[in-house]
Amino acid sequence: MSNQEYDLIIRNGNVYDGSGGEPYVADIAVRRGKIVRIGDVPGNATEEIDATGKTVTPGFVDIHTHYDGQITWENRLKPSSGHGVTTVVMGNCGVGFAPVKPDQHDLVMKLMEGVEDVPIETMQVGIPWNWETFPEYLDALDSREADIDFAAQIPHNPLRVYVMGARGARGEPATESDLSRMRELTTEAIQAGALGVSTTRNLAHRFRDGTLAPTVTVDECEVLALAEGLRAAGKGVFELLCDARQNSDQAIQFLRNIAETCQRPVSFSLLKSVDRPEAWREIVAKLPELHRDGYQVRGQIIPRPVGILLGLDVSLHPFAFHPTFRREIEHLPLADKVKVMKDPAMRNTLLSEQADDPHDYFKTVVQDTDWLFPLGDPPNYHPSMEESIANRARISGLDPMEVIYHELLKDDGHALLYRPSANREGDNFEGVGELLLHSEHTVLGLGDGGAHYSMVCDAAYPTYFLKHWVGHPDQKKAVSLPLAVKKLANDPAEAVGLTDRGRIEVGLKADINVIDMDRLHLYAPRIAFDLPAGGRRLTQRADGFTATIVSGQITYREGNATGLLPGRLVRSTTLR
Repeated sequence: MSNQEYDLIIRNGNVYDGSGGEPYVADIAVRRGKIVRIGDVPGNATEEIDATGKTVTPGFVDIHTHYDGQITWENRLKPSSGHGVTTVVMGNCGVGFAPVKPDQHDLVMKLMEGVEDVPIETMQVGIPWNWETFPEYLDALDSREADIDFAAQIPHNPLRVYVMGARGARGEPATESDLSRMRELTTEAIQAGALGVSTTRNLAHRFRDGTLAPTVTVDECEVLALAEGLRAAGKGVFELLCDARQNSDQAIQFLRNIAETCQRPVSFSLLKSVDRPEAWREIVAKLPELHRDGYQVRGQIIPRPVGILLGLDVSLHPFAFHPTFRREIEHLPLADKVKVMKDPAMRNTLLSEQADDPHDYFKTVVQDTDWLFPLGDPPNYHPSMEESIANRARISGLDPMEVIYHELLKDDGHALLYRPSANREGDNFEGVGELLLHSEHTVLGLGDGGAHYSMVCDAAYPTYFLKHWVGHPDQKKAVSLPLAVKKLANDPAEAVGLTDRGRIEVGLKADINVIDMDRLHLYAPRIAFDLPAGGRRLTQRADGFTATIVSGQITYREGNATGLLPGRLVRSTTLR
């Protein structure tokens, strides 16, 4: 047995404790996964980190991810774990893999393929399906080890299909018996350790063939049945994507009805919509009234434009749905795609065709070519409209589609184009900074790690947030480092009831980052074919994270995995 007094001491760091207060220089001592002393720590430890001149923060918490499948087939929850995140919450947007009957596996996988861009072959090979009920899913997760902690919510779509079978998949109205059973199973899941329940009413959420996800059009009474199940459990949170067809008054009333019914915290995705750019302001203006009435309702925000990435090596690009591309090019290796597309005859053919796909949202993405930009490395998430490919083409008297075609062939076909799909308001798309000002009624999230594997790589937002908004040259937009750390750690942990983490405080879990802010750097995403069945995903790395610590164990040094896997399932039943 070791005779060391502590397992780990982090010495002489500039501690930003997650409270939002000013930093202080201190040592932090860790024993058995907990912070046991802060200040001047005499004695010794099995391991020490010299944090002189470095920033020491609580581990970050991302409450909006989709690692529901990934955690069953691998032990690293990347890209989140490479950006200071030490806890993730999955099961968002009403999609996931439990509860599920054996004959429903294909359906829930197809839904995850259409909504979250997870390759169907990856799920078929990677998911073990050693569960049926949601408590059994949690038990299966209990056996998993990971580089960071993970918590689960019960998702509405598989729950509906589990209870209603084919009727549920077709979106038919639920009977009173169906609603009663959904209430019971929601309560059962929370009592077994689920952190909450989630649903979606977003019209973009569809199967790959364009069919709407089962929950998108359900009656409000079904959503409130889930809220009643949450209330019966006496704990947990409610997460949802609202219905874009509702105006702001209707959306607020819907959120009020859910909060009043469940008597628990509610959060919803809050984005600056392209179609209704002022709607978010109208909603934010009404949130204080809900809080005054005692309802904890927060908008989940991401601190930059949501970035869809397009290219020949990822899921989508402006020619992906052209008939000839699908028929002759789509399944070729990248080098062969580039070779074929460089042929003038093929180029003329593809430029003459139009996109055709049953998934309206995906089709909109590839056709919205006025908003395409070269991503660059380091990535530029705030280009001006003058920098768009289409604008540069028109200034030069060229056809924008011809220039986009040329851009896709750059870097031997590895080039990535950036299409901001939300939060793209304002010069250089920095209007999103306004969302950060509403701290009381918003919470950071929407990293979407584990989803959109080859379309989106937003899970790196903690690094981006620290790099872009802290010390922003425009003082009206700049976020202080103490506030930034609070927003990345304490506030999201608090929003979902994770009371044992999110701050550097004696007695709390030793989830900690040591960051060299001067070296902080975010690289452009890159594609890797490392999912089960050779599935592809976007990854994104960063410099500047000297160490990431989970439960007192150093899981990453300078961005490199140490091989330690202290991350475990977090059940609501184990929280203090």
